[in-house]
Amino acid sequence: MATQTKTKTVLMTGNQAVVKAALAVGAEMFSGYPITPTTEILTEWSKAAENNKDLIFLQTEDEPAAGFVMIGGVSMGKKAWTATAGVGHVLMQDPLSMAEAMRIPTVTYIGQRGGPSTGTVIYSQQELNLARMGGNGEGLRIVFAPSNLQELYDLTIKAFNVAWKYRFPTFILSDGYLAKTYGEIELWQPNKSEIVPTESFFLNPKTSPNNIRNCYSMEVELYDQLLKDFADYAKMSEKVEESELLGDKKTNLLVCAWGAVGNSAKTALKALEKQNIYFKLFRPITLRPFPAKDLQKAAEGVTDILILESANGQFGRIVRESLYGTTEAEVHRLYKPAMGIMPEEIQAKVKEVFKLEDSGQARMTQS
Repeated sequence: MATQTKTKTVLMTGNQAVVKAALAVGAEMFSGYPITPTTEILTEWSKAAENNKDLIFLQTEDEPAAGFVMIGGVSMGKKAWTATAGVGHVLMQDPLSMAEAMRIPTVTYIGQRGGPSTGTVIYSQQELNLARMGGNGEGLRIVFAPSNLQELYDLTIKAFNVAWKYRFPTFILSDGYLAKTYGEIELWQPNKSEIVPTESFFLNPKTSPNNIRNCYSMEVELYDQLLKDFADYAKMSEKVEESELLGDKKTNLLVCAWGAVGNSAKTALKALEKQNIYFKLFRPITLRPFPAKDLQKAAEGVTDILILESANGQFGRIVRESLYGTTEAEVHRLYKPAMGIMPEEIQAKVKEVFKLEDSGQARMTQS
């Protein structure tokens, strides 16, 4: 984490924390369109803009417009961002793909909601594929996955710095549970020297003439550009990939989860340890680039892997692809599309994997 100056500990919602973090890291402009569960981000930013005339707020006519306005603001030197969810996330793929193609640094907060189509309006983990890979591009994006309110604040600050440092579209992939949760957050201010500055990408005396292309006449031109972008992305990935590994390293069971489900798994981990039942938990903090090497190391020697997610295998496919050819462990699944997964459900599933009765006790370790 960047060097920081502590300010104060406060009670607030996740949506409020995102706005506070954006302001702390120097965001200047927000464009968006109301959609549950992220609408409060618009209202909180509009309040901030009323009190600070240096801030820009624009409620657009729809989500594509919000994305293009964000790109326009960044192109002219503003640290601009947006927030959306669900169908809005789908609609915004055109500008987000443009940002990816033009290497325009942007930050987008996603409050996932259940599908298909408009579905439900509060929670899911079903926007993982969309956030990671986007539309008509190669998924040259950075995706952070907070699991609690404090991480939501911390990773929003990190998202802005990473986006402007490496010039790839960056996402905070959250959900309505985190957005609406009211809890304690330690607010902190990054040191000014560690806030990555912004500058105009057009009409800039240092860079003009500056032709950032989004349209290519010949396939080979796009191919050559993508090869350069792939190389930059690979170098960036080594510095940005991040994960968390908790629990007993000697156990034979590895549990994989992310976001709010990852936080639920932490609670289950502590509860089962009191019953002398142990597993280790792998939680990716960056979902793209994905910390595959960290996962492979975590999976060394285990006999069983349990994948948890509030979708029908979007995360599971990433885990299995990352581990392909590196382990013979048996894979177990607890998939609940568009539904939260409670710690008690995880505890029951872990006992099922260990072939324990609900009241049983065991410690499975490597031989």
